Amino acid sequence: MSTLTGTGQVLRFLLRRDRVRAPLWVLGMTLMTAYIVVELGTVLDEESLQGMAQMASAPVTALIGGPGYGFDDITVPRFLAGLYGAYLMLGAAFMSMTTITRHTRAEELHGRAELTLAGAIGRHAPLTAALLLAVGMNVVTAGLMAGVILAAPVDSGGASTLLFTSSIAAVGIAFAGVAATTAQLSPYSRTCTSLAGVVLAGAFLIRGLGDMSRAQGGDLAWLSWLSPLGWAQHTAPYTHDRWWPLAFPLLFAAAGVALGYTLRARRDLGAGVLGDRPGRAHAPAWLGSPVALAYRLQRGSLRGWSVAMLLTGLLLGAFTDLMADIADTLPAEMLAVMGGGEAIVDGYLGFMSVYFGVILSVFAILAVQSLRAQEAGGHTEAILATAVGHREWVLSWVGVAGAGVLWLSALAGLGEGLGAVLVTGDRSLLLPTLLGHTVQFAPVWFLLGLATALYGLVPRALGAVWVVFVGGTLLSFFGPILGLSQTWLNLSPFGHVGQHPATDVAWTGVAVLAVAGLALAFLGAGAFRRRDLRA
Repeated sequence: MSTLTGTGQVLRFLLRRDRVRAPLWVLGMTLMTAYIVVELGTVLDEESLQGMAQMASAPVTALIGGPGYGFDDITVPRFLAGLYGAYLMLGAAFMSMTTITRHTRAEELHGRAELTLAGAIGRHAPLTAALLLAVGMNVVTAGLMAGVILAAPVDSGGASTLLFTSSIAAVGIAFAGVAATTAQLSPYSRTCTSLAGVVLAGAFLIRGLGDMSRAQGGDLAWLSWLSPLGWAQHTAPYTHDRWWPLAFPLLFAAAGVALGYTLRARRDLGAGVLGDRPGRAHAPAWLGSPVALAYRLQRGSLRGWSVAMLLTGLLLGAFTDLMADIADTLPAEMLAVMGGGEAIVDGYLGFMSVYFGVILSVFAILAVQSLRAQEAGGHTEAILATAVGHREWVLSWVGVAGAGVLWLSALAGLGEGLGAVLVTGDRSLLLPTLLGHTVQFAPVWFLLGLATALYGLVPRALGAVWVVFVGGTLLSFFGPILGLSQTWLNLSPFGHVGQHPATDVAWTGVAVLAVAGLALAFLGAGAFRRRDLRA
């Protein structure tokens, strides 16, 4: 029997199982693209586009968006590809990563893979079927996205649009290859997804630093060529229309898939390549409470995020001196956003505090999804069979995640503050930067509480919190650029805290968001107490 025997049968099973999830992902990505392109096509006129081009040439915009090809003669499609393309690529990557892990490592963890492979199914059939599903979702998404862009009220060419959406699909396929490898490393699906997420975060950071250096005329522009996101963006749709850079993410995907097959053939079912270290013969005394257990289960994730936040803060803080040097060359729109030429350093540090708040929201939402995975895997049932109550367990888990958000926010501020002090020599920047980043815990707590409420009330609707997160991110980063009214900007949870040290901390907003997050968390814990477990 071939190692691929039964791939088609397994694929049909995956399609049946994902009959709701897969269409939601595909339609969600398509509708997001439709919203963005229609909004840009109706809001931006020629004068607005020129203002956007000046702002997009700034280093900070290059960090969050991309290299901005064609912005010297900007059009709506070029603005779409240059500023929004990176976030559509992140969505495609996350779709692929979760799909692969869900249908490979999670199946082994829950014992279903053993039943599947007990039939006339080859060893590599489940992984191959999962890859085919992920590739198919990306291809269909790219086709639908191309359709909505061509139907929108913008002047976009068919070939350029197809290149743009193909570059998004290529990133998704590349990270399907990443997930095929990480799914072999650990016995736990959460760890495998986290490892793939670390690769994605590193790719985004490397791409951002390279593009930021390019916008400043620095020597690190080559960094973006080390990232799958950078490869896709260097296709320069609507400007140069280069198809050849797409060969890199596809080769990267092929390498990841090949490594995944190799590792799968050399490990036992249910085991990971890295394996588990043998534990202590006796548990320490401090592990005797639900809070301690919740911390123990999230400890690895917290450690990884702590290192990432500190190093990212140091790297981004190191650009502070360069921002001050080029303040005179920045466009007036960018100076206005960052508080004027004399306050450009405070403006940059304040903007980056919101940037870190957005990143930490991913940590918070993934923490609640991990709690749901504990329930689905049957582990929560074993915990609740003891003297631990339903509400106590949920609040313990979410409490550890909330404390982790506060810790990581402060750590990011410390890292960026130290980076800024090292390059400028101005020690007075440290404490304001630390404060400005730390107070960003409030909107993250709100999203954490919202995710907990959804988990307790309607576990299947937990993914809806990502819609709120994406909408708030787009409003915070691009709402001011699009000239949206304050009413629209207030819909973002990240817009109520302020950007200290550029602006004063909005303590009322901090308090309201934090209290709302706590209330939602208690609501979710209470609802969890009144529903049945879903293992």
